[in-house]
Amino acid sequence: MSNIISKIESEQLKPDVAAFNVGDTVKVHTRVVEGDKERIQIFAGIVIARKGAGINEAFTVRKISYGEGVERVFPLHSPKVAKIEVTKPGKVRRSRLHYLRGRIGKQAMTVKEVGQNEG
Repeated sequence: MSNIISKIESEQLKPDVAAFNVGDTVKVHTRVVEGDKERIQIFAGIVIARKGAGINEAFTVRKISYGEGVERVFPLHSPKVAKIEVTKPGKVRRSRLHYLRGRIGKQAMTVKEVGQNEG
């Protein structure tokens, strides 16, 4: 039974998933259907968490919109997610960045950049 489920799940996986980690600033291109029209909407922010495995893998993106923090959870292999674009890689030492929720202003959206000098 487990072999059948894993075979079906492997067929549903996207082959062209972008490589990104927690702490990276990304642009998530999502397909939005309005009536009979379909358009692409971009949600840009910092990845604060990744969870799950296989077909159930999801990631959380956080951004500040008009002074208010907005978080959105995206299934990684969903057909609604058209593309994931990494705009700025980040270097963090945590797997979950929920501490960013307590920050205000520019500090809420900054993590250490890859290649930045230590000190």
